[in-house]
Amino acid sequence: MTLLRKHDVYVARVVTVMVLATWIVLTGLDTVMSGLLPEMDDIGQGSYGFVQALTYVIYTIPRRAYVMFPTAAVIGSLMGLGQLAATSELIAMRAVGLSRTRISVSVALPLVALTGLMIVNGEWIGPTAQRTGDAMRGAALSNNMILGRYSGLWAREGDTFLHAQAGNEIREGGSSRIQLQDVRLFEFAPDGRLESVAHAQTAEHGADGWRLRDVKRTWFEPRAVTRTEAIEEQWASQLDASTLAASASTIWRPRYMPSSELRAGIDYRKRNQLDASEFEEHYWGRWFYPLNVLALCLAAIPFAFGSLRSGNAGKRLFIGVVFALGFWLVQMQVVKLAAVYRLDYRLAYMIPPMVMLLASWALFRRRSG
Repeated sequence: MTLLRKHDVYVARVVTVMVLATWIVLTGLDTVMSGLLPEMDDIGQGSYGFVQALTYVIYTIPRRAYVMFPTAAVIGSLMGLGQLAATSELIAMRAVGLSRTRISVSVALPLVALTGLMIVNGEWIGPTAQRTGDAMRGAALSNNMILGRYSGLWAREGDTFLHAQAGNEIREGGSSRIQLQDVRLFEFAPDGRLESVAHAQTAEHGADGWRLRDVKRTWFEPRAVTRTEAIEEQWASQLDASTLAASASTIWRPRYMPSSELRAGIDYRKRNQLDASEFEEHYWGRWFYPLNVLALCLAAIPFAFGSLRSGNAGKRLFIGVVFALGFWLVQMQVVKLAAVYRLDYRLAYMIPPMVMLLASWALFRRRSG
């Protein structure tokens, strides 16, 4: 007895085609609507033109495909089963003795393979492409700015060069400000001589401009080197804070990091008694991603069965999609509640899929009875 039979391959092929078709449509819509169209507002800044905007959006496609895959898997698998039901092929399979469980396994096989590809995408392809695109975009928007994965952010204003190892955009109420950490300022004389090097723990841009905190500055004079320290300094700079904020929020955004960097970020913040909740949310989200995809699809599959001759297949498929996506939204809310109440993210990611699978199993048994 072979592990895979002709009906397994046939069902898997139908489901794969429908999932891929749905996936392409959803990813394409997301790329155009939330990717390309918003970039139109930035065309004309610096050397950022339509070609650069299009190139940047193309770099974001792997990340968008990763996000859209769970939805595409649910809709595509149900559409594949709906196609088999519409042509009475599901009835024929049931008539020759195939159980609903065996048909569900045939549906799950391609989803497991595609989910494995998405894990690779989410860990390597997506983050690398996103960061490459962000670096290209930041450099095009500001000719005096460079983003690097390991070197951080570099910006230039006249004879002053800024380097920040980390940064983020802080939102409070209706206002926001950019904060750069571990900042160094290199100031050069017109003849190219290094005049001073300043190190600041943070640099914040607010309504009153740039403010450096915990500043240690070294001055290089012709015959001496002096050092000064200040708790706070005002920095008269015309650097575009909005561009810096966008660059900082993308290069150090946890959702664009692979699991290894998320784990390192969690350890670093816990050692320094900093808030690591955002990193933990995305870290455990990566681990539970395969479970979520399979749970969503398996929970929706029972809606494709039932009375296959009733002519209500479209209605059942619609209910199945709403049921699965509803649980997806519930899980997102549970994760947000876990962040608010400082709960373990592993429980937040595990409970909704388990409840979903139990409900699906009960419904499956009732329809199999």
